[in-house]
This record gives sequence, C-alpha cells and structure tokens, in this order.
Amino acid sequence: MTATTLLAAGGGEGLVAFLPIILIVVVFYFLLIRPQQKRQKQQRELVNSLETGDRVVSVGGLYGTITNVDEDVLRVEIAPGTTITMAKQAVNRRLQDDDDDEDDDD
Repeated sequence: MTATTLLAAGGGEGLVAFLPIILIVVVFYFLLIRPQQKRQKQQRELVNSLETGDRVVSVGGLYGTITNVDEDVLRVEIAPGTTITMAKQAVNRRLQDDDDDEDDDD
C-alpha cells in the first residue's frame, strides 16, 4: 500500500470518532441552548412593552400596578399609597384580566 492509501483510509475513522461529540453538541443545542434563548427573547419583549397601568408580578412575588416607566426603572404601587421602585428586569410576568379573577377566588 502507498502512503496516500493509508491516509485516505485513516481519515474516515477520525470522522467516525468525532460523530458522538457532534451528536452531543446538537442535542445540547436543541434541548438546552435554544429554549433558553427563546425565553430570553420573550423576557426582553415583555420588559420593552411595559406601560403605565399594567399589573405585574415581580421575580420576588410582589404584585402591583405600574405607575411610572423610566428607561430601566419602574415605579410600582403594591398597595394603596405604597409605591416601590424596581428594575424593569425584575418583572416576571404581566397579569391579564382573567389572572386577576383567579387571584380573587383564592
């Protein structure tokens, strides 16, 4: 056999050796990385769409109504006459009207 024939035969084995690593990377992408990127995109869209009057829940579990929106900061009324300042990034979700009805039933 010539040297060229030996190199050509060995090249295919190297690709087969890396196939499990490539498959693991693909699985990680679809099971971990892609869903996390989707969640981050949804959070950015939520933060950018916040407006005065929206009812929100913070990451810490505080319910309130937005009274003022600045660039990175919100003023949120959590009780009549009690207003707090918090970062926009601390908003976990926006409450819809049907969410309010569920809270009243508890």
